[in-house]
Amino acid sequence: MKPSSGKSPNVNPWRAGVLGATGVVGQRIVQLLENHPWFELTAVAASERSAGKTYAEAVNGRWKLDTAIPAAARNLPVRELETTLECDFVLSALDSAVAGPVEEEFARAGYPVVSNSKNHRMDPDVPLLIPEVNPGHLAVLPQQRKARGYSSGLLVTNPNCSTAGLVLALKPLEDAFGLEQVFVVTMQALSGAGYPGVASLDILDNVIPYIGGEEEKLELEPRKLLGKVVGGKFIDAPLRVSAQCNRVNVFDGHLECVSVKLKRKASPAEVSEAFRSFRAPEEVRGLPSALEHPVVVLDEPDRPQPRRDRNLGNGLAAVVGRVRACPLLDVKFLVLSHNLLRGAAGAALLNAELLAAQGYLEKATQRAALKA
Repeated sequence: MKPSSGKSPNVNPWRAGVLGATGVVGQRIVQLLENHPWFELTAVAASERSAGKTYAEAVNGRWKLDTAIPAAARNLPVRELETTLECDFVLSALDSAVAGPVEEEFARAGYPVVSNSKNHRMDPDVPLLIPEVNPGHLAVLPQQRKARGYSSGLLVTNPNCSTAGLVLALKPLEDAFGLEQVFVVTMQALSGAGYPGVASLDILDNVIPYIGGEEEKLELEPRKLLGKVVGGKFIDAPLRVSAQCNRVNVFDGHLECVSVKLKRKASPAEVSEAFRSFRAPEEVRGLPSALEHPVVVLDEPDRPQPRRDRNLGNGLAAVVGRVRACPLLDVKFLVLSHNLLRGAAGAALLNAELLAAQGYLEKATQRAALKA
């Protein structure tokens, strides 16, 4: 089932629920669902502390975005994390401390779960998905449902925020030349730490050269994302990644310094052309949030910069610059991505759009009929 021109495969929109709706990523998802052509927000859920309030009451004083709370969300009652939400699927922005079992419970109850959390990313039957990179990984979902006993439920995840922009930039190089080694140093924005995040006395006039668990994610997740599905199983790409991750005093936008060793040697000009000519797969181009050319190349010697370039492509582009020869490997470059859009809320929404287009989302009435 493939949409065209951003039109929904169904006449009526799918009803979306948001788990962890009061947090930073949850707020972004709520914002992005406003006026979405395929989805409407009908349910929000969060911790017991927020349950029972309206959404506006629950985020009062904690709404962190530069737009008003969407009208459709303001008066929605915040529910507890129970599988009685009135929606067709859920987008999870839950903290990893609780996400794992809650997401499984929702999937078992028949809800398709599109997760931003880390808990299930490396599960052997859960797609770790960037639609422009590996839409074919959805092929494991029938096996997932069978093995886990899900009826209409499923689990799909998006990668870590630092992985998202990196892999979107690596994909054109893997396709054109093949990749052997990647060395990446990240300069990661404060908003990636959530709220209240990093204490001001720690980050002002400072760089923190450690983000717990981040380097491990950045070294493992690209291999799954750039790998293949063979016989219903994920086969990781034979790629070696070394990462060093740093927190810097920037609000939004992760900037990464990347050096790559290619299987087939290429000049910086050829690498730049591979970036420029990369297009999203055909089945992705019609999705409402998708960019046909998701990698943007800037030629200025001092770009990309987070403040100036993080919102290119509505915040869903991987912005590449300073492509040049590397004296240790083959080619080096910078890549910038918006950590809350390409790396979190926007990524989850795009994954949900792909699931809808591929026929994996069902109306709650259909789900009820399957249970009957």
